[in-house]
Amino acid sequence: MEVFKYKQPLSLMAKSKRFSIVSVVVLIIAVGLIFSKGFNYGIDFAGGTLIQIQYEGKAPIDKVRDAIDSVETYQGATVTFFGGEDELVIKTKMSSESLGDDVGDQIRTLLKDTGSFDVRRVDMVGAKVGSELQEKGLMAMLLAIIGILIYVSVRFEWRFAIASVMALMHDVTIAMGMIVLFSIEVNLDILAALLTILGYSLNDTIIVFDRIREGVRTIKNPDLAHIIDESVTRTLSRTTLTSLTTFFVVLTLFIFGGEIIHGFSFTLLVGIVVGTYSSIFVASPILLWLGFSVRGFREKEAMKLKRTKDKDKERAMYENGTI
Repeated sequence: MEVFKYKQPLSLMAKSKRFSIVSVVVLIIAVGLIFSKGFNYGIDFAGGTLIQIQYEGKAPIDKVRDAIDSVETYQGATVTFFGGEDELVIKTKMSSESLGDDVGDQIRTLLKDTGSFDVRRVDMVGAKVGSELQEKGLMAMLLAIIGILIYVSVRFEWRFAIASVMALMHDVTIAMGMIVLFSIEVNLDILAALLTILGYSLNDTIIVFDRIREGVRTIKNPDLAHIIDESVTRTLSRTTLTSLTTFFVVLTLFIFGGEIIHGFSFTLLVGIVVGTYSSIFVASPILLWLGFSVRGFREKEAMKLKRTKDKDKERAMYENGTI
């Protein structure tokens, strides 16, 4: 389905420096936020205890806070609404060593005078386990990037691999910067969202690169910038439709999915926008700047074709008994 129809390819690479400046500025801001403000680690990574309770009517949050602060082990805990006005979340840095194993019963006793409620969830993570999850999460990201680098190098060429990985790093860094900016709680769901962004962005980049490689083989003009412009223009309708469809699905989850997946869906929304942008305005210009040679690629392809024909000829001669 063709949404956009053009008689001439868009001159995207001629404007690549402007887009690069925008990307660098946004990256600097994102990195600055990450190092200055830092992540708001959730229970999964920082350790502690999360208790989710639901009242029959509106939750008396002030009474709950006073009751929580009256107990020494719960002092410093935060109490916030969760989703609607009838649900609350209590978060404390204390873990099972300090609170014991019957946290649900403790909360029922502590808040018995605040109204009728039900303890819906109690999550407890030790500090050591949280630290291990941080390390494993970082390792998962690094292994994913290394695997992508190897995969793209095998499927395309090392310049394509470097360009795709730099685009992925661009997407993940900006997504993390937005997480810090809006104080999204970083937990395992956010890690899953970041890994999903890697996959989504890579898929979009691979489709663009596949069309560029096809253009290198078929487009007569040997200028790489022209080939990229024409190839990206051909994929523009597909990229737009795919990105918009995915965006609206995730937007629906963000609006109606509830507080539990709010951070996950927000991260994906950022990743979809940035991933679509980077596949065109980051990965492709990097390929151009790395000095990919159209002539060299065509010579290699010609040599491969010649070797294939020679092998087929030798096989035919062997089968006919001439060698």
